[in-house]
Amino acid sequence: MELSSVVLTTGGAAGLFKLVNVGIGRLPMPESARRNAWKWRNTATSFVHSLITAIWGLLCFFRHPEMAEDLIETFSVFSHALVSFSIGYFIYDFIDMGLNQKLNKNWELLFHHLVVINCFGLSVLSYRYVGFSVVALLVEVNSVFLHLRQMLRMANIATGTLYRVNSMINLGTYVVFRINTLAWMTRWLVLNRDKVPLMAYTLGSVGMAIMVAMNIVLFYRLLRSDFLKSSTRENKKEKEI
Repeated sequence: MELSSVVLTTGGAAGLFKLVNVGIGRLPMPESARRNAWKWRNTATSFVHSLITAIWGLLCFFRHPEMAEDLIETFSVFSHALVSFSIGYFIYDFIDMGLNQKLNKNWELLFHHLVVINCFGLSVLSYRYVGFSVVALLVEVNSVFLHLRQMLRMANIATGTLYRVNSMINLGTYVVFRINTLAWMTRWLVLNRDKVPLMAYTLGSVGMAIMVAMNIVLFYRLLRSDFLKSSTRENKKEKEI
């Protein structure tokens, strides 16, 4: 893709997700979510992005498996467009959060988005590391279930079969598509240190370190909230009986 196509794809994606957000706001909303309508719209919009990106990212490697062998130089227009598309979403979400939430409540996500925009921006403009960026976007497979979990909780459906099944799939995909993917990316970056320029290596290393730290904390919170607490409640009930 040429620079003009990159700008068009990125800008188009930002505009698309703005329209998605507006459309979601016009759909019926759970009564319990009305007290924080912006959060509901934002989460639902993120869910749409994750669903599109998860399918798109998997198709990138299915259609061009050779990209997995060379994450630096080998890529397709299809995968280059995916990274450009995602930059548009992160720019949109950064602005949306910045305008609608206090900085002390979302500074971690804002910082995360800045790192992603810079890393992906370097990739699409230099036409290198596109494969690496697509691997990073595979975490969106887990984000589908992560956002669905948040929406179920906002709708006061934090119990029952649907929530439990989603929690188990969420944790399983978290291990496969987040922890394992981040570990593999970190290993790849270390092994290919001599092939990556200092600036790109530094940016990638800092970005990976931030992602790993954030994902370890999030994994613990999910495990404690959906499994450890429920186990504690069950043990208390057994003792009472």
